[in-house]
Amino acid sequence: MAVSLALGSLSLPVDAQSTTKVGVVDTQRAIMETEDGLRMQATLKKLFDNRQRELDKKQVDLQKERDDIEKQRGVLSQEALTKRVEKWQRDMMQLQTVFVEYNKEMQKKQNELTQPIFQKAMGLIRRLATQKGLDLIVDKQAVPYVRSDLDLTDQLITMYNSGGAAPQAEPKAAAPATGGTSTAAAKSE
Repeated sequence: MAVSLALGSLSLPVDAQSTTKVGVVDTQRAIMETEDGLRMQATLKKLFDNRQRELDKKQVDLQKERDDIEKQRGVLSQEALTKRVEKWQRDMMQLQTVFVEYNKEMQKKQNELTQPIFQKAMGLIRRLATQKGLDLIVDKQAVPYVRSDLDLTDQLITMYNSGGAAPQAEPKAAAPATGGTSTAAAKSE
């Protein structure tokens, strides 16, 4: 269905296509580069650095244990060797389980901290579209090529960091006092 809609838009007359105004935002970059996004990243780093160090230490300890088992392979009895190998395997599986849980917890916390930033950014994207008279704003990740003049990401970040105020833009030319005609109407005349 999306393909047929996209193909259908390609067959529009040139005048109809030229009236559609499009902007692009790299939502992921915008969220991460706002002041709130940078604080969120620092918070996550602080929360999880200690845990990562603990996991790294356990991994190093298990590697040392494995090396020690290998060195003593010829000295230990088969029963003692089997017990040490089984204990090492249990410890390794436990570490892997902790690592998976750690990653899930980190992802959950990141989503929790990102959601309010994302919601505010979406509101600002709508406001930016209205202010600029855009019909459509597309996420940059969804398109293979974008002209740089259509990218509104930096403007969005500035808007976000200034509390939602519109970024200072170049002054626009005044509209004709006669009420004027629309761009599409002017082209068809």
